[in-house]
Parts: sequence; C-alpha cells; structure tokens
Amino acid sequence: VRKRRRSRATQITESVAKLGKPDSTEFGAARTPLHRIESEHRISGTRMGMMDSLGLSGLAGGVQRMDKRQFLFQMLSFGMIVSSALMIWKGLMVVTGSESPIVVVLSGSMEPAFHRGDLLFLTNQDEPVRVGEIVVFKIEGRDIPIVHRVIKLHEKSNGTVKFLTKGDNNSVDDRGLYAPGQLWLTKKDIVGRARGFLPYVGMITIYMNEYPKLKYGILGLLALYVLVHRE
Repeated sequence: VRKRRRSRATQITESVAKLGKPDSTEFGAARTPLHRIESEHRISGTRMGMMDSLGLSGLAGGVQRMDKRQFLFQMLSFGMIVSSALMIWKGLMVVTGSESPIVVVLSGSMEPAFHRGDLLFLTNQDEPVRVGEIVVFKIEGRDIPIVHRVIKLHEKSNGTVKFLTKGDNNSVDDRGLYAPGQLWLTKKDIVGRARGFLPYVGMITIYMNEYPKLKYGILGLLALYVLVHRE
C-alpha cells in the first residue's frame, strides 16, 4: 500500500512539473520578433560603424550639402543672366534713343527691302525725318509697331513736320492703318529708324508668338540648361 501511494505521488509530482515547464517552441516563437529587432539594430549599428570608419557618412552628408549649394548657385547664375540681359536692353535704349532698339519684321509689306523674320536695329536720334527713310512707328490702340517707308512730308507754318508712310509691297499708303481721323504721322509716333538688319534671325520670335507652347518649352529648356550646367 505504501509503495502504491509513493508511486501515485511520484506520478502526480511529475505531471505537475511537466505542466509547469514552459514549452520551448512557444517561448521561442514569442521571443522571435524581439530577437529580430535586436538583430536589425545590431546590423544597422554595424553598418553605421563601418561607414564612420571609412568616412562614408561624412561624404554622403557633404554630397547633399554640395547639391543644395550647387542648386542655389545655379539659381543665382540664372538670375544674373536675366538681369544682365535686362541691363543690356536698357543700355541699348539709352544709346540708341529708341524704346525698342531691336524689332522683328512680321509681314511681307516691305519686300524686297525686308522680309518676314528679318531683325532690324533702330535708332531714334533727334534728326529730321527724310523721304525714303524706313521708320518704325506705333499707332494708338495697337501694340505691334509697323515698319514702313516715308513717302511724303508735310511741313506746317509753325515748323511742325508731318509725314506719310507706305509699305514697299503695298499698293496704297498707310492712312487706312492710322488712328481714326489721323492723316499724318508726327515725330512722337516714331519708335526708330532702321539702321541695319540681320535676315531671318527673328523667325524664332515669330514662331514663339504663333505657338505659345513652343515659347514655354524653349524658355523651360533654357532654364533647365542653366540649372544643370555645372561647368
């Protein structure tokens, strides 16, 4: 009887011990995410240590700072180019005395002297207008200037000189183009007189005005070139 009681007690004790012992598989599974995070931290720390030892971390930061400085430098360069162009234009206005020292012929009304797309260089000095001169003038209510030849002068008793213009390729004079009630041009209507030209150089301007998408595309390409050009 005593042996049976001891055997029974031993079985109960072993069962309790077995139930109280944690399952190694479940315990290992529960610890797996923690082990993974710790491993990733160890790997990341090892990589950072290697980068620091090789100087790569500082190099990467330097490259990023260099890119920002380079971008800022290119932006400043682009602004300087635009400012220089405006200064040159203003300087030409002062030297030539014309509000538009360079204009583009937009039609064939002056052929064969000038053709569409020719680039004209103007001056507007304080000199008397003569018959036969090619002038550029503005009409009230119109933004685009006109390039035509002076064909007749009309001098009044008070010394005021007026003149009439006409396109070389037109059959009639320009009185139909003038403002309503205006029969003659005066000095204040003159933008400048043609002093020289470059043939067909202004065609790009005509295309850009006729096709706005082309204009924006060209301006975008120019800006992109300035920004990425590192020489």
